[in-house]
Amino acid sequence: MVEFILERGNYWAIIGLMMIGLYTLFSSTNLIKRLVGLSVFQTSIILFYISLSRIDGGTAPILFGADAKGHGGDHAEDVAAAAAHGADAAHGVAADAGHGVADTAHGAASHGLEHIYSNPLPHVLMLTAIVVGVATLAVGLAIVVRIREAYGTIESDEIREMDLEVALAEYAHDHPGEADPA
Repeated sequence: MVEFILERGNYWAIIGLMMIGLYTLFSSTNLIKRLVGLSVFQTSIILFYISLSRIDGGTAPILFGADAKGHGGDHAEDVAAAAAHGADAAHGVAADAGHGVADTAHGAASHGLEHIYSNPLPHVLMLTAIVVGVATLAVGLAIVVRIREAYGTIESDEIREMDLEVALAEYAHDHPGEADPA
């Protein structure tokens, strides 16, 4: 049991980061702290996907050695298929690590490849997620700046109180002589 936990230390670290990000997101009233919590949570998701796509003994999907000899561009489909098979084998988190490598090696051998290649698709997708996350964080910070200019604070509970006071004042102005709706 201890060996099972220690072998998956990166997943435990990812779960810890997730929980820290979620706690910060939900517990803080400061809008910038909420954005930081959201960013930490997003980073943990990206790390999770990168950890899942790792293949023991896998290398970048660039043909070298015996795999590169005598093969042109048409062999790229074989490399992609072997890498995808290797990624599928690596996703068996509950499976024994030795079996994942054997399945990956079998996938490479069945496509006539000497080396084990990693699938680059998860890494490319996470790179895209990083770019989108940075852009979203920038927009969020720009919105926080505008909120600060409009309200004079970035504390969500203070902003909510100000909005409630304005709404009650408008209601009292529009409906003179009526009882307070609150």
